[in-house]
Amino acid sequence: MTQAKFEPRADAGTDPAAKLGTQATPDTAGTASTGFRRTGLGLSGRLLLLTILFVMVAEVAIFVPSVAHYRLVWLADRLAAAHTAALVWAAVPDGAIPASLTRDLLISVNAHAVALKTPDTRRLLAIADEVPKVDVNVDTRDVPPWIAIADAFDTLTTENNRILRVVGPTPIPDSFIEIVIDERPLRLAMLIYARNILLLSLAISGMTAALVYAALLSLIVRPIHRLAANMTAFRAHPEDVSRVIVPSARTDEIGLAEHELGAMQRELQSTLQSKSRLAALGLAVSKINHDLRNMMTSAHLLSDRLSAIDSPEVQRFTPMLIRALDRAIGFAESTLTYGAAQEKPPNRQKVAMAPMAEEVRETVGLLPGSAIGWVTAIERDLEVDADPDHLLRILVNLARNAVQALEQRAPNDPARDQVRLAARREGAVVSIEVSDTGPGVPPMARAHLFEAFQGSTRRGGAGLGLAIAAELVRAHGGDIHLVDGTLGATFRITIPDRAVDLSAERRHRARA
Repeated sequence: MTQAKFEPRADAGTDPAAKLGTQATPDTAGTASTGFRRTGLGLSGRLLLLTILFVMVAEVAIFVPSVAHYRLVWLADRLAAAHTAALVWAAVPDGAIPASLTRDLLISVNAHAVALKTPDTRRLLAIADEVPKVDVNVDTRDVPPWIAIADAFDTLTTENNRILRVVGPTPIPDSFIEIVIDERPLRLAMLIYARNILLLSLAISGMTAALVYAALLSLIVRPIHRLAANMTAFRAHPEDVSRVIVPSARTDEIGLAEHELGAMQRELQSTLQSKSRLAALGLAVSKINHDLRNMMTSAHLLSDRLSAIDSPEVQRFTPMLIRALDRAIGFAESTLTYGAAQEKPPNRQKVAMAPMAEEVRETVGLLPGSAIGWVTAIERDLEVDADPDHLLRILVNLARNAVQALEQRAPNDPARDQVRLAARREGAVVSIEVSDTGPGVPPMARAHLFEAFQGSTRRGGAGLGLAIAAELVRAHGGDIHLVDGTLGATFRITIPDRAVDLSAERRHRARA
């Protein structure tokens, strides 16, 4: 039998897949202010490429076993056709089939030879005039998947027309049939099948990638882009209320991020408004500081003249007036130090609490006969390790707040409306409480009680008294907080004593 030389197809091995590229539009929003410039693909472009890549990986995982299975099915069909012809040859006596019919049967099977092995015999049923030399033996019985895949790629990548000896099972137990065929028809059929399934895979991959990309773009990429655009716009004008993000109705992580971003932006705007108000207040106070200090100096000179008047009442109140003017001049020189500059470090010394309480009483104006009562409960000979000016400012701010809270329900009765100052030592810590019998602190004001411009409960109040008191207490290493469950409002201050340097104390005693 004459064999035709196998010529490979011109389109064999070509990849019909077209390369897909995406052009990312550069996002230049905010680059002028932050210096950040995005390069390369954006999030949507990367998502598209990754989607196509993952879908193609899945298609390859399907394509490779499918081609290997097609090769085994094609060989099984040839073995089945050969087995049918073998039954015809086995049913007639030897030599009864004409040579032309044998040749036609071999052509229908596309085989050079057909043999049948039974438990008893092995019979060569048909053979061509010239049988080529077998190049590869193929056994289709119990082929492992990895062997089938390797054989399939070996067939696809081999351009020469090899001769295959194919062995397969038959319905008869312990028997098999074998044929000798050309590999070229098998390779051509596999190339056509591979091309068709590859085109189908590309179509399925494209549609799947488009659907996945559209879903992810709608669910993730666009909401993230909205968040990024809102943050960029808010950063440019954080004081603009219209640039605060409006959360969507989503309840997933994106919705949570929108809600948290909106809350953060609102808190930031509130903080900026407070800072702006503080800056404006500091500027206004600094403008009047010079004239106010001059007027207080003039009042101080007049108080010095009053001290020369020989009157018991004048002699009693003049020192109090001079001390008040001295403190006022000192406060005017420092203007509004809260938020504009850091308080000076405390000059700590032993301060007797009883005289300090009396000075606080005189400063807030709760003199004998006042409509608001004043009560003290201070341990005998109690001393506080603190800066006397700072301690006075702390207690005056708390006592003045208490007086203002009680004045809101005028007319006042000293038996009902009282301000109480208590102090006691607890080891190395002095605990001071300033309380009143007023209406207490509203729940809404408790969250920002010690923040500037946030903790005021009085109409027109600036909310600086508690903020200044808290700053001075922290400078002493102490703590201030509102005591819950008390009548009216009770603020507790704890100021620890300074640590004693024992080595320095020993040196001092040795020198003494």
